[in-house]
Amino acid sequence: MGESEIPAGEVYHAVEGGNGELGFYLISDGGRTPYRLHFRRPCFIFYQAFEELVKGSMISDVVMTMASLNLIAGEMDA
Repeated sequence: MGESEIPAGEVYHAVEGGNGELGFYLISDGGRTPYRLHFRRPCFIFYQAFEELVKGSMISDVVMTMASLNLIAGEMDA
């Protein structure tokens, strides 16, 4: 294995971001570039609960609930 090659394996590392946990999942097959890289963005995870949060609410409550989640639109793009 050369100096620039990464050992084969996988790792998940998380850091505390402004909106919650920001995670990085990396899989290496032993080559020079990652086999897979995935980001776990906090806003995308929060949005998954949105339906349950607004069930039975009025439209005005839905708007306020969305605003309270402090979502970042750029993180919503999967």
